[in-house]
Amino acid sequence: VQRLSKRFSFIGNKSQIVPTEQVDENPPCIWISFASTRLAVFENAGKVQVPLIRTGNINLPARVFYETKDGTALGGEDFKAVSGWLEFPAMETAAQIEIVIIDDKSYENSEDFFVHLSQPEVVTKDPNLRAEVGERNIAQITIIDDDDAGMLCFETDVMTVHPPALDDLDLQIKVRRMGGGCGRVTMKYAFEGGSAIQPRDFHGEDGQLVFGHGEMEGYITVTIKAVPRYDVVDQFRIKISDPTGGACLDATKDGGADKNILTVMIVADSKSKDAIDRIKSMMANKWSKSQVGHHNWATQFKDAFYVNGGGEDEDDPSPPTIADYVAHCITVPWKLLFALVPPTDFCGGWVCFFCSLVMIGIVTMLIGEMASLLGCVMCLPDDITAITFVALGTSLPDTFASKASAEQDPHADASVGNVTGSNCVNVFLGLGLPWMVASIVWWRAGATEEWVAKYPTVASRSPEGGFAILAGDLSFSVMLF
Repeated sequence: VQRLSKRFSFIGNKSQIVPTEQVDENPPCIWISFASTRLAVFENAGKVQVPLIRTGNINLPARVFYETKDGTALGGEDFKAVSGWLEFPAMETAAQIEIVIIDDKSYENSEDFFVHLSQPEVVTKDPNLRAEVGERNIAQITIIDDDDAGMLCFETDVMTVHPPALDDLDLQIKVRRMGGGCGRVTMKYAFEGGSAIQPRDFHGEDGQLVFGHGEMEGYITVTIKAVPRYDVVDQFRIKISDPTGGACLDATKDGGADKNILTVMIVADSKSKDAIDRIKSMMANKWSKSQVGHHNWATQFKDAFYVNGGGEDEDDPSPPTIADYVAHCITVPWKLLFALVPPTDFCGGWVCFFCSLVMIGIVTMLIGEMASLLGCVMCLPDDITAITFVALGTSLPDTFASKASAEQDPHADASVGNVTGSNCVNVFLGLGLPWMVASIVWWRAGATEEWVAKYPTVASRSPEGGFAILAGDLSFSVMLF
């Protein structure tokens, strides 16, 4: 009993039972597998290349045994069965197995066969080095039959196009041939208008599309016209029917097995739509400004008929006096005349600016004529009238403006600027501009008989003529001014 208890004393002592993992004392140094486990090849391709890769130690040569296995495709009928060793020289990581595909003339569904890898080896004398196949050790090859005429269909049931706004768009509509490409097949196609009308929105001629032997796609040409489109989606349809040569139509597409229908949606180009939106916004903005301008222009005429420019609906805390009514009666013609000047809402104020210049010229001409008539009645020459009555009328507003500016500005800068600017304008424009025009006119006219009779002294010194100003009354004119 004591001997048995000592022999089995470890039972019940869990701390002494330690599970151990089995460790591979000789792990593989090379792994060989297929690059892809599924490949497809057309029956008329003649052969297929099955790629293999190896990883691990690439410094050693290696090899693997391969063998084809029948599936639905049979060796000797659909492909040439092969087996053998595939060698990987040192530093090579890829190799290929070549399998011959047998092309027959009978229609068959797609068929499969397999390639198996086994017995990997490291080509070396060291028995401790070994290779192993990876998880991808079986490849499935699908043989696609090419003896069927195929099935014809559009790529999609609905196509959306965004044609440019200025140029026509030549659109190529693809028709696919699937499931086979044997022989010559034809089909008819026709165009049917919807909200898009031919030839206004698109142009296409009904016809026949031909697929040669081995051709797997064809194209129908249609021209999308460059017509104005904005926020409108037009559509038309293209129908294919009556396949020949053993081909058929895809029954799952729109229209079914008798005819396939493609609906083409014509949508306005986003750039063109954005451009139209910008133009529309600009026009709306201009129209709003124009409406405001028309309203303001009408208001000018309305205000011209009211005393002090106030309407009847305005609550004026200080009602007009008798003097305001008298002044209003006198100035109504002038108010209506100046109301013809458009407000600044048109053309950025330039129309108002040039019309104001025209009105200033008209008023200046009237004042000049009235002053000349007044001087004639009072037996005063035009020079004296100009530097008294006319100058008084033009200088008084500047005088009052300068006075008000001097009272409000502690340094009277604006007042000085107003005075100097006014006199500069009087001298350089009021005096210099007429003298320049007169000099040009008399220089072109020359010394006429009238000019010689009026300025005999000047004519003796300048016989070619010119604009003559006699000195002598400048001091008197300045003192009088």
